[in-house]
Amino acid sequence: MSAVLEASGLCKDYEIASWPRRASVAAVRDVSLQLEGGKVVALVGESGSGKSTVARLLAGQERPSRGRILLEGKPVDVRRRRSYRAYKRTVQMIFQDPFASLNPAHTVRYHLQRALRIYGTTKADEAGQLRSLLEQVRLSPPEPTLERYPHELSGGQRQRVAIARALAVQPRVLLADEPVSMLDVSIRLEILTLLDGLRKRLGLAVLYITHDIASARYFADEILVMYSGAIVERGTAEQVTQHPGHPYTQLLLRSAPDPDAFGQALQRSPAPARTADTPAGQQGCHFSPRCPLATDQCRQQDPEPQTLTASHLAACWHLGAAAEHHRQARELAAAAGDVSAVQATSPVRLPHAP
Repeated sequence: MSAVLEASGLCKDYEIASWPRRASVAAVRDVSLQLEGGKVVALVGESGSGKSTVARLLAGQERPSRGRILLEGKPVDVRRRRSYRAYKRTVQMIFQDPFASLNPAHTVRYHLQRALRIYGTTKADEAGQLRSLLEQVRLSPPEPTLERYPHELSGGQRQRVAIARALAVQPRVLLADEPVSMLDVSIRLEILTLLDGLRKRLGLAVLYITHDIASARYFADEILVMYSGAIVERGTAEQVTQHPGHPYTQLLLRSAPDPDAFGQALQRSPAPARTADTPAGQQGCHFSPRCPLATDQCRQQDPEPQTLTASHLAACWHLGAAAEHHRQARELAAAAGDVSAVQATSPVRLPHAP
């Protein structure tokens, strides 16, 4: 299946100084990805890794410094107002904070009506469309919900309204930027299940941005692991979580909380802190200051993606050593009887959707 939305060699530099000499920070470095209808790609990484910047670039809210974005194989030019409006009808974004993304002075009806009217829905069809949108996101009965203000809704209900607003223009791509991170834990799975059902029923291409690799395994078909603006590992959800190649991916998996380990003492040492923002043009592997396997080669040369399997790539000079290090960590934890450490270095286990 051909990609609906594609990014090729995407880069974004932010200028941080212009005098006495110009300096910039590389927020996104050579990111390429493809979003296909009916599939979910998860972009995973810690805060500050550049995930949301990628989303803003794909949404047309920022212009890339280099690289290009293709919609159904055609280059996108967000500088032209007419073409940008057509692009936004195809590509919609769901934001992290559902309260901040809704105007507190207006009702749910206003938010959905405005989206419908901008893209040409007639008043005769409007009532039916409003009812259908709320039913699609499981907000019923629709009539009382339409007259409510954002502060009268729970966090989960507000996020459902935001999803309904995105669906109002019948998009083909959804960019979901941390859509459940600000919601109660009890309803996160409900929202992910809702999005999963919508993408299957409507054939949507979804980019799911998250710092939680456990939810990415549950929700995504493909996982891209991002660190310091670049993709360091990519593969199917099973490949990346069951057989992590890059040391950073292994760190994310060890950091994933496990409810079965509740109350167990953690015996592992904390990972070194993340270094400062990456200057544009910096050489070497950007994870090397935190990596236990780093050598002079890592500090001097930026690694190219290495093939683990046909669909599983990782950008590391020492993939063999990283796999051995991961195996030894599990064996040592098992020998010491550290249940929590064994579970944290094991593949992530997640509940199944109802």
